[in-house]
Amino acid sequence: MSKSTFKILFYLRKNYVNKEGKASIMIRITVNGEMSQFSSKLDVEPRLWDTKLGRLSGNGAKARQVNNMLDDIRTALNNHYRYIESRDSFVTAEKVRNAFLGYEVKQQTLLELFKQHNEDAEKLCGISKAPATLVKYDRTYRRLEEFMKVKYRISDIALREIDHKFVTDFEFYLRTVSRCNENTTGKFMQIFRKIVLIAKNNGWITVDPFANYHIHMKAVDRGYLTEEELERILKKDFQSQRLEQVRDIFIFSCFTGLAYIDVYNLKKENICTSFDGSKWLKLHRQKTATPVNLPLLKIPLAILEKYEGKLKNNRVLPVLSNQKANSYLKEIADLCGIKKNITFHCARHTFATTTTLSKGVPIETVSKLLGHTNIKTTQIYARITNEKIREDMKVLASKLTGIEDVALKSNVI
Repeated sequence: MSKSTFKILFYLRKNYVNKEGKASIMIRITVNGEMSQFSSKLDVEPRLWDTKLGRLSGNGAKARQVNNMLDDIRTALNNHYRYIESRDSFVTAEKVRNAFLGYEVKQQTLLELFKQHNEDAEKLCGISKAPATLVKYDRTYRRLEEFMKVKYRISDIALREIDHKFVTDFEFYLRTVSRCNENTTGKFMQIFRKIVLIAKNNGWITVDPFANYHIHMKAVDRGYLTEEELERILKKDFQSQRLEQVRDIFIFSCFTGLAYIDVYNLKKENICTSFDGSKWLKLHRQKTATPVNLPLLKIPLAILEKYEGKLKNNRVLPVLSNQKANSYLKEIADLCGIKKNITFHCARHTFATTTTLSKGVPIETVSKLLGHTNIKTTQIYARITNEKIREDMKVLASKLTGIEDVALKSNVI
C-alpha cells in the first residue's frame, strides 16, 4: 500500500516479422518489479526502430505519426496507473494492462459493500433492526473510511485486496489514533468482520482475512443492585413526582427483566390473563424480536395498577426518555445512599442476579425470561452472589452429614 514503482518500455519484437517485413512494437509495463507484456498493435520496419530511445528514429511523417501514437499510449497507461493507485490498496502490472485493453471488470469494494449493507439495514429499522444498531454500523463505516485515508491515502479498497495486515492495521488505528478501548475496538472489528463475511459468502473473496485473527473483548462486571439496595429505593418517599415515576419503572424492570425500550413500548394489549386468572406479559423484544412470556410478580403488578387508566395511547407506564431516566436514577441513588453508577440497564442485570438466580431460579428459565436466544448471553448478566453460595453450601452440608460423621469419628483426620 506504499507508493509503487511504475515503468513503461516500448521494444520491437524482432524475432517475428510479417509478410510486409514489419515487426510488432511491444509494450512492457513494470510495477514493483512485476512485468506484463502485450502488443501495441503497431508494426514498423526494424531498420527504423531506435532501441535505445524506444521509438522510431528520424523526423519523417511516418516516424512522427507512430511516435505520437506511442506517446498517447504512454499517457493512457500513466492515467490508468494513477487511477488504480488512488482507488485500490495496491497496483499490479496486470491491472494496468487490463484497464488499458478494456478487460477490467469493476471490482466490488469494501465501502461500496458496506454502504449497501447499511442502506439495507436502514430499511429494516423498526422491523428487525434497532436505531442504535444503525448508528454502530454508520460509525464503523466512517472509522474505516478515515483509517484508509490516514494510513494508506486511499478512498476505498477492493474486497479481494483486504488481507490480514489490513485487518491488524485497522485494529491498531482504532486503539491508537481513535483512542478506543479494548471493547469498543472489538465491537468495531466485529462489524467489520460481518461485512467481510458477506463478501466471502457471495464469492467476492476466497480467502478470509480474519482467518487467523481473534477479536479480543474484556469482561466487564456490569452493575446490579442487592436486595438491601432494592429495599432502600422501594422504601424511599420521594417528594418529586418525576423521581417517583422513574423509581417505579426502574423497579418494574428489576422484577420483569425488560429492557428500557421494551418497557417504553408496553401497551395494554401486552397484558394478558391466563387460564388461572394470573396476569402475564406477552411481547416481542424489539432488539431481537424474540417472544417473551412473563408471569407478573406482585411488585410489577402493583406498579401497573398504580398507573392504570392515567396514561394516553394505551400506554401502561409513564416512561421518560432513556437519557432523562438515567439522569434521574443517579439522583435516586444519591438520595438512597447507594454508591453505584445506576443506569436503567442495571435493572435487567438486577433481575438476572438478585431477583432470579440468587433465589434459585435455573439459568435456563432466566434466559427464557430475558428473551435471550443464547444462554451464553445470559451468563454475562448472571452472577453467583455470596448469599447464593452460602445457601447452596448449606444444602450441600445437610447432604454430607453421614460421610462427615464417619470422617470425624475416625482417626484419619
